[in-house]
Amino acid sequence: MIDQATIDRIIDAAQIVDVVSEFVTLRRAGVNYKGLCPFHNEKTPSFVVSPSKGLCKCFSCGKGGNVVHFIMEHEQLSYYEALKFLAKKYNIEVKERELTDEEKQVQSLRESLFIVNGFAAEYFQSILYNHIDGKSIGMGYFRQRGFRDDIIKKFQLGYSTDQRDALAQEAMKKGYQQDYLTKTGLCYTTDDGRIRDRFWGRVIFPVHTLSGKVVAFGGRVLKTDAKTAKYVNSPESEIYHKSSELYGIYFAKQAIVKQDRCFLVEGYTDVISMHQSGIENVVASSGTSLTSGQIRLIHRFTNNITVLYDGDRAGIKASIRGIDMLLEEGMNIKVVLLPDGDDPDSFARKHNATEFQAYIESHQVDFIRFKTNLLLEEAGKDPIKRAELISDIVRSISVIPEAIVRTVYTKECSQLLQVDEKLLIAEVAKLKGQQAEKAATPIKAGTEGNPSPNGEETTPTDTYSTYIPQEGKEHTEFYPKEQLIMQILIRYGEKVMCHISNEEGENIPITVIEYIINDLKQDELSFHNALHRTILSEAGTHIHDKSFVSERYFLAHPSQEISKLAAELASDRYQLSKYHSKAQHVIADEERLYELVPHLMIDFKSAIIKEELKHILRALQNPDNIKDETKYMEIMKRYRDLCLIQSEMAKHQGDRVVIP
Repeated sequence: MIDQATIDRIIDAAQIVDVVSEFVTLRRAGVNYKGLCPFHNEKTPSFVVSPSKGLCKCFSCGKGGNVVHFIMEHEQLSYYEALKFLAKKYNIEVKERELTDEEKQVQSLRESLFIVNGFAAEYFQSILYNHIDGKSIGMGYFRQRGFRDDIIKKFQLGYSTDQRDALAQEAMKKGYQQDYLTKTGLCYTTDDGRIRDRFWGRVIFPVHTLSGKVVAFGGRVLKTDAKTAKYVNSPESEIYHKSSELYGIYFAKQAIVKQDRCFLVEGYTDVISMHQSGIENVVASSGTSLTSGQIRLIHRFTNNITVLYDGDRAGIKASIRGIDMLLEEGMNIKVVLLPDGDDPDSFARKHNATEFQAYIESHQVDFIRFKTNLLLEEAGKDPIKRAELISDIVRSISVIPEAIVRTVYTKECSQLLQVDEKLLIAEVAKLKGQQAEKAATPIKAGTEGNPSPNGEETTPTDTYSTYIPQEGKEHTEFYPKEQLIMQILIRYGEKVMCHISNEEGENIPITVIEYIINDLKQDELSFHNALHRTILSEAGTHIHDKSFVSERYFLAHPSQEISKLAAELASDRYQLSKYHSKAQHVIADEERLYELVPHLMIDFKSAIIKEELKHILRALQNPDNIKDETKYMEIMKRYRDLCLIQSEMAKHQGDRVVIP
């Protein structure tokens, strides 16, 4: 891991205006800069960069953060990859903290496998460009497919000769261990102990991770032999899990974000040909059924997916079975059926990007309508098949999370299938109920399920117990109050908000962090959110550090989650116009911390009490479950005490506090 001192140097050197302006045209707007958001299509600039705070934010789509978060989002890198990206740009040596022996072992294995794959990718490319067979056979195949030289180079395509151990021998000669060659799947060991290449005699398609590392390979045989598989792919390994990878995602990620749509195809050449025709927001499932991991990978960049099918009806039927998972994920799915005899590869070679896009726009239909028409055509007038078709369509509709979308599809399918809409609604409701029952954890009657620290449901023995904030319950009333306190802590944590006199009569300064920690401790309370608790605890360790600046410290935090949250809490949503700032003095939050922080703390406690009162009332609504009269009287006393505390707090609350 990168040490904190190095992170600080990177963030100090990487001025946010300089970095962002490489990707976005910025114009000065008062003390800030403005430009068109790079994360979504817009005509009016809503992307604001604040050089004083070192933050950026789009007030339309909401994306932003500090300079590291911007690079993460724009280049689709991890937190540490983004830091290394900036370090390289500013020629900063990256120093990483010492890892534990266990971490070193895991990291060493993964890094070794990536290094071996990197060597193999370069080896296959070298054979393609320099070996006589590579130039005549491998390059001949790619050019016959119509691939340009720049596209062949971009996708790092390669070739492996017919010699069955050429890669293995070259790798071991270069010092790579045989163990790593087999663990990556590049080679395998025969029963008699000999090492053999997996991809001999094939053109090579490297598979890249989201950050561009070669994680696996696909190899296509060029000789027609019924006994030889057309494609061979890398097996699962420590670094490669095919259910979590998509071919072409590294080259497509920025285009997917910009276009807010992803095209899904089947094979390597489909992706490459579409790129060559000018359509770059395309990925392939590499001939396998879609998995939840692949769907989540696409969903990181867009909510809209268009699936391209050729005219093979059997292939379409086999693949649409997995698309219900896309619906379940809440994605908007369109389907395009290409002309008979064409697949995305051949169609892309015949048309340029404009023609391809025009065809898609004019022929795409939503998935439910496509599936209904496809199955209707197959069912014909057979009543049994039509009944199965209706059940199939209803199952697809039932997994859609949005009620409005389900209703629209139900109405449309009612007309297409000529079935009473009420019947379809009832069937969808029935399936939704079954899904809810399956997902729910059984809870005994008369009890409240409470999550245990490890996230599992537990059932308390008593119907009522004092309310404790629970992880994951962001809808509770105290959670927004907690966020406001965290916002003040991030922005002004080290600031002195008041002074108190000690026994010697000295005025002792109290910072925002000290006040919040002591106030919570006094009432034996803690924050509900685990990340908030971590930040408060860490801030508490710096109470006596005079150089500590809360906002800067947490923005440059080595934890991606903490750094991202700090950026969100530190960003200003609104900025006063010049007219108001000139016409009158507006009191800033920093000038009234002495009243603002106590007010927020009272609001937070009041909201917790309100939540506990609701909890008690739910228990009291069914007094038969409280058999012990003593316990019942204790609950009633607790209820009265809380009401009195709530009444007392109301006197001190006054006006509501609103922070932008």
